[in-house]
Amino acid sequence: MTAPFIYLASQSPRRRQLLDQIGVAHRLLLPDAHEDAEALEAERPGESPDDYVRRVTLAKHEAAQARLQRRMATEGWPQAPVLCADTTVCLGPQILGKPQDADDARRMLGLLSGQSHRVLTAVVVNGQLKVSESVVTWRVLQADEIDRYVASGEPHGKAGAYAVQSQAAAWMQRMDGSYSGIMGLPLFETAELLRPLGWQF
Repeated sequence: MTAPFIYLASQSPRRRQLLDQIGVAHRLLLPDAHEDAEALEAERPGESPDDYVRRVTLAKHEAAQARLQRRMATEGWPQAPVLCADTTVCLGPQILGKPQDADDARRMLGLLSGQSHRVLTAVVVNGQLKVSESVVTWRVLQADEIDRYVASGEPHGKAGAYAVQSQAAAWMQRMDGSYSGIMGLPLFETAELLRPLGWQF
């Protein structure tokens, strides 16, 4: 019998690494050329971070399911569960998404300096959603530290302009919650969603 697998609708190498960690076979289900995946992440006025992360993840999942149906019909792809996730960094009600450029990354890192912020990661499998919430506290950062980190290129494409598995981990005084959730895929919640589908953990 062929081992079960899931489709991962994400370009994040960290999510692939985390699925490998818990032994979940997966294949990538990436957007077609005509899809505007970034548009799904646009914020709506007055939207709370909690509502935002749920809405965006469900929208990504809906788009991924439609993508799979097209590929099943035209390319013979097999049916399998689809997993989508989205990570949101927020400081109070303010959502800190992916920085637009180096200056925007400096701005975000400056806001997070010496503060506690929340990291919300929603994961959806076959329409079922769970959310992981973590609280991260950073020490105060100096301007030259922020400049060096931005110059490394690490903030690019990262919510909140940082990755917890990078050198930014040295700034973290305290973390309450899920380390894998901060990385981008909360493994406890992911396992809870996959277990009813036949995976054993």
